Amino acid sequence: MSSADQRGFSAVVRYTENGIPHIKSNTFAGLGYGYGYAAAKDNICQIADLYVTLSAQRSRYFGPEAPGNSALGSAATSLASDLYFQQINDSGAVEEALKQRQPLGPRQEVREVTKGYVAGYNRFVAERRITDPVCRDAAWVRPITDIDVYRHMHAMATVSGQALLIDQIASAKPQAAPTEAPAIPQDAARKVAEALEATKDMGSNGFAFGRDATANGKGLLLGNPHFPWQGGRRFWQSQLTVPGRLDVSGASLLGMPFVQIGYNKDVAWTHTVATPRPFGLYQLQLVPGSPTTYLVDGKPEQMTSRKVTVQSRNPDGSLSTVERMLWSTRYGPVIDSAFGLPLTWTSTTAYAMRDANWGNLRSGNTWFEMAQARDTRGIVKALSDTLGSPWVNTIATDRSGNATYADIQVVPHITDEMAQRCSTPLGSAVFPSTGVAVLDGAKTSCAWGNDPDAIVPGLLGPARQPQLTRNDYVANSNDSAWLTNPAAPITGYPRIIGDVGTERGPRTRMAITELDGKKFSRQSVQDMLFSDRSLVAQLAADDTAKMCADLPNVADACEAIRHLDNTYSTWSKGALLFERFWLKVPPGSWKVPFNAADPVRTPNTLNTESPAVRKAFTDAVAELRAAKIPMDAPLGEYQYVVRNGERIPVHGAPNQLGVLNMQVPVWDPAKGNTELVHGSSYIQAVSFDGGRCPDVRTLLTYAQSTDRTSPFFADQTKLYSQGKWVRGRFCEHEILSSPQLKIVYLRG
Repeated sequence: MSSADQRGFSAVVRYTENGIPHIKSNTFAGLGYGYGYAAAKDNICQIADLYVTLSAQRSRYFGPEAPGNSALGSAATSLASDLYFQQINDSGAVEEALKQRQPLGPRQEVREVTKGYVAGYNRFVAERRITDPVCRDAAWVRPITDIDVYRHMHAMATVSGQALLIDQIASAKPQAAPTEAPAIPQDAARKVAEALEATKDMGSNGFAFGRDATANGKGLLLGNPHFPWQGGRRFWQSQLTVPGRLDVSGASLLGMPFVQIGYNKDVAWTHTVATPRPFGLYQLQLVPGSPTTYLVDGKPEQMTSRKVTVQSRNPDGSLSTVERMLWSTRYGPVIDSAFGLPLTWTSTTAYAMRDANWGNLRSGNTWFEMAQARDTRGIVKALSDTLGSPWVNTIATDRSGNATYADIQVVPHITDEMAQRCSTPLGSAVFPSTGVAVLDGAKTSCAWGNDPDAIVPGLLGPARQPQLTRNDYVANSNDSAWLTNPAAPITGYPRIIGDVGTERGPRTRMAITELDGKKFSRQSVQDMLFSDRSLVAQLAADDTAKMCADLPNVADACEAIRHLDNTYSTWSKGALLFERFWLKVPPGSWKVPFNAADPVRTPNTLNTESPAVRKAFTDAVAELRAAKIPMDAPLGEYQYVVRNGERIPVHGAPNQLGVLNMQVPVWDPAKGNTELVHGSSYIQAVSFDGGRCPDVRTLLTYAQSTDRTSPFFADQTKLYSQGKWVRGRFCEHEILSSPQLKIVYLRG
């Protein structure tokens, strides 16, 4: 975009404590302009890396063997990433979605915000004031156009679908010699479950309290998404205001100019990564002698071939052209072996993936309409009318004290009846326990169905999806909808959405334990989250201490375990030892198994007679001794991040420990936990107390900027380390009274 194209945009950015921008404009284009400029100023290198990835130019700038951008998918190499994204760009799928009118295509306000965002981003690039050494002089930091933003939106929608299999899509090819399909592994369901677990790099807690569970009888929300601490799926905090038309505060993923988790003066919401599988597989019956032709109702149908061409940098810096043939079907791309299974393209069988979010640009409409909601009914209406939420459910509360859970999102229309009728033998083996459908691609009767209330064919309508509104609370910690509130279990939804009556994760059990029968204030939900209590330590630490007496040469470790406080605060002694032990304990090492009639208290009682449990403990002791870490060392001395040479202790623990303040650390055998992969990120505690302005505290754990030269590079990380929060400033007088107020006027 030229400088002439940037004219006519106007915004004012008021910065308050910790570099949080409050962006205001009289137009939506101006709002996007302020957002694009401010976001680029804080995170230009991360955002530019997204655009070079989406334009399929990673190999050109970084070399073909460089890693892909993990924020956008699973590509092991830049070449695989480029081939995948180039074939999407060649397909014109995003352009086709853009041609659609609202609600299938972006509404006018979303288009205007996007146009302004592009101009603001490009203005920052043109000013050549980049201070981040990561990309200060990089050739790949370039101006963008609107299509780059929409491609990003589409990529984020499909990140839990096709983007899980980038390498398998890029490498799939027909076999030259006759080959037979491999047998279905006896443990196929276990392999799929383990493979899906290995892909998880996001989670969340979401708690909404209604009038009966709050001290003031109003609504209260705690949003605690667990997202990556590095890369392009970081959150960035802002307030977006067009007077009389939009006023919303919260956080968005880098490069997404809409608040995705946030609040306005009447309603607050958060999301958690949900259990529905937004994709399905189809098993294709190939025509003998023609491995690129498959049968549908007995008639041959030719696969679609697309020659994909990308530029790749050679070791000497020159460029060469790489060509690859990629294959697709009426269902979607052909894939290679995936999810731990031999989904091999043979002379008789191939597999294709259908992604329910393919063509989904509706998410921008979803976020915009949620931001304008006046109560939780408005949140549900926005989700239902747009059907654009890609892979998250929604937890919300409002000023009147309604607490609402809505798992209304993009879900394939695969009913239990269809799964029973259309599953292949492989599908029958894996679908009941994993929700991954493998349907018979040879029958048109096995195409995804339709619902009259779904605006997109092939998706489940909102009426089929779980919803619950309560006066006490609703909660989700990445399990299915079943125990959103144990007083009103949700059942009756299709298996593709999630399971019912199965063991809940330790965070879900901890949440229910913490929430049931209590009343909360804004301060008490903050205290609850940062108490760092571990459900698993509460259940198993005493048994572990007793087990110690029978183990040789672990007296110091036993002493540490006996004095555990069962929390993962920075000062908690022995917590690291228990964590390293528990991460080695095999699943199912309980004496009392799960009981669906008592799902919060079961399973329990550690099986200390198990040789595997005993070995896990002695191995953990050996691990700490090898690292010269005292058994009773305070957690913060050996669980930390380093920012600009400064070691910052961090609290929290992995999901397996049942700590709500979840953090997934990087274990260094010589030093301990020395970095965080993902965990608590943008946290918001929002209370409606009867006043005109919501009572809010927030925290962006890794801070606003990825630029190490910025004063906002690690300031909130230090606050997080100390258990401190940032005051939310929503109303004008709150913004203007900030002791660190800085006002920037932007005019294009």
